[in-house]
Amino acid sequence: MALFKRSLSDDEDFQHLVALLDEDLKIRDGDKHSFYAPFNKFDTICNVIIYYADNEPIACGAIKEFNEQEAEIKRMFVRPEYRGRGIGLDLLQKLELWASELNYTECILETGKNQPEAIRLYQRGGYTLIKNYGVYENDEDSVCMTKAIL
Repeated sequence: MALFKRSLSDDEDFQHLVALLDEDLKIRDGDKHSFYAPFNKFDTICNVIIYYADNEPIACGAIKEFNEQEAEIKRMFVRPEYRGRGIGLDLLQKLELWASELNYTECILETGKNQPEAIRLYQRGGYTLIKNYGVYENDEDSVCMTKAIL
């Protein structure tokens, strides 16, 4: 049975999944991984959702305030053996719903060019490309996207 749980970034299951995500990103990002790491610290992320299958944590994602109107989608991850089942899109929609409940009108996100499956997921979810924002503004490997949620 599948279950989504809203939690906080100090949740052990969330931290375990993020450790798996970071292992994957170290390989994909190579030398640039150290550039991205400071923007994904647990102390800057509060609202997280963890997806469970048979009581095992298999996916996660988070939202973080970017400004009063925009929530930033962070730390999206689905364990490889569970990919291709629509879990990522379902998780993304649940994060958008939570952001909407918190009165944000838009979600933004950053992903990398070395994560084509993530880019496709976000495009399927209705996200469109935007100019790179914030710390990613001059990063040629970053892909930034947005979606109105209200």
